[in-house]
Amino acid sequence: MTTGRPLRLLLPLLLPWLTAWLVGSAQAAPALQVGSKRFTESYLLGEIVTQTFVAQGIAAEHRPGLGNTAILAAALQQGQIDLYPEYTGTIVRELLRRESPADAQAPLAQINAWLRPLGLKAAVPLGFNNGYALALREADAARLGIETISDLAAKAPALRPGLSHEFLARADGWPALRRAYGLGLAPGTGLDHGLAYAALAAGQVDLIDVYTTDAQLARQPLRVLRDDRGFFPRYDAVLLMRATLDERPLLGLAGRLPEARMTGLNAAVELEGRPFADVARGFLRDDAGATARQGLMARLLAPDLALLLAQHLALVLGSLVLAVAVAVPMGVAAHRRPGLAAPLMALAGLLQTLPSLALLAFLIALVGRIGFLPALLALFVYALLPIVRNTHAGLQAVSAGLTESALALGLTRGQTLRAVELPLALPTLMAGVKTAAVTNVGTATVAAFVGAGGLGERIVAGLAVNDSTLMLAGALPAAALALVVQLLFGALERRVAHNGSHKPRDGRA
Repeated sequence: MTTGRPLRLLLPLLLPWLTAWLVGSAQAAPALQVGSKRFTESYLLGEIVTQTFVAQGIAAEHRPGLGNTAILAAALQQGQIDLYPEYTGTIVRELLRRESPADAQAPLAQINAWLRPLGLKAAVPLGFNNGYALALREADAARLGIETISDLAAKAPALRPGLSHEFLARADGWPALRRAYGLGLAPGTGLDHGLAYAALAAGQVDLIDVYTTDAQLARQPLRVLRDDRGFFPRYDAVLLMRATLDERPLLGLAGRLPEARMTGLNAAVELEGRPFADVARGFLRDDAGATARQGLMARLLAPDLALLLAQHLALVLGSLVLAVAVAVPMGVAAHRRPGLAAPLMALAGLLQTLPSLALLAFLIALVGRIGFLPALLALFVYALLPIVRNTHAGLQAVSAGLTESALALGLTRGQTLRAVELPLALPTLMAGVKTAAVTNVGTATVAAFVGAGGLGERIVAGLAVNDSTLMLAGALPAAALALVVQLLFGALERRVAHNGSHKPRDGRA
């Protein structure tokens, strides 16, 4: 029998996908990386910037929904992205941590002087201010007599806020606003901005944070509370970029987006269900009648499906190769040294219980970057337990008599492992690999939250605009992929079992 049989059987299945991903990554490396946050307007602006570059023959790639301000700014400083849409108030308060009201109204030249030591600059003012505000249902506001945030502090101690996760943590968000106005409201549980309006309309929450260019403000009977103490700075939209990036190809966008136009573009996505790329393309062509709302099949079979599938498979299969390379030796060690079995299983089980987003956050801090690497490592961690456990169980099931016979014939312990024990344990081992693979297909959708791509991008984008059709366009291919992976590994298991059933029982090859 040949050595390394488990890896030999798996590698023909895994290597083509890994090779395709590596080749694709190498080809895409020179492209400018345009980032965006996880809300409608940022997705749209990122797409507009990317298409503007491409129209001028400059290779550019949009990496949508990478996360909040802190993640995008860190990615920019580390060179993982080249630019992303940002707002002057956010730059001053959240990135530069300048608290004075005068600093919050600083001109762009002063902001750039503050950004220079960070190797960054803000350029291309887009023409609109998208400020933060608080809003509640018009009926509640009229009943309670609330028009300003000061009124909210005095008259509505029992309202249930549904504030976005970022607003709850920002330097210019809820904690500072609460101190400035003496608000007695408990902030409650964080809520994704894309779901906040639906939750407010359903009566699940009473107060939400909004952006002043949100399309939903004109659709629902809401009252936006006046910031009577001038707490919020201006949030003029600009492009935050590396200081060395040439902004001249983007200067044609300067001033082209007044607030009404930006609100209309947001509405085209959120209310009409049109794709981000088509709305951006229509804006750049000054074409108000771009593509109509797409149905589920059109979303499922959109041109990005092949790329997202390739990214998803690269994450799943890459993590699986790493897990097999580490978990099989761990299972062997647990079999050979019974005292190690309990600690190794406990360690693998503990890692399996870590929440996926918490693990991703830890790995981002550990490796110092977002994207493919931390997502790959997280999936590798989740794949360990079933492979370790099944390797150990398969080896334990091998007859001790067979092992002793092999040793009596003069085989070393290593030769006995490779020629007798692992081949006999292979069906059980392969069942563990299958479990890890199928589980990781589903878990890999979370990788989109850190810019690693994959089918989760559609789910995250759909969540940002509360578009269930777009979410299904990501969830259904992921479910189908899990089924295909299960069938493929099932066939591989049967082949292994069939080959094993035809081997001589005395161990001769």
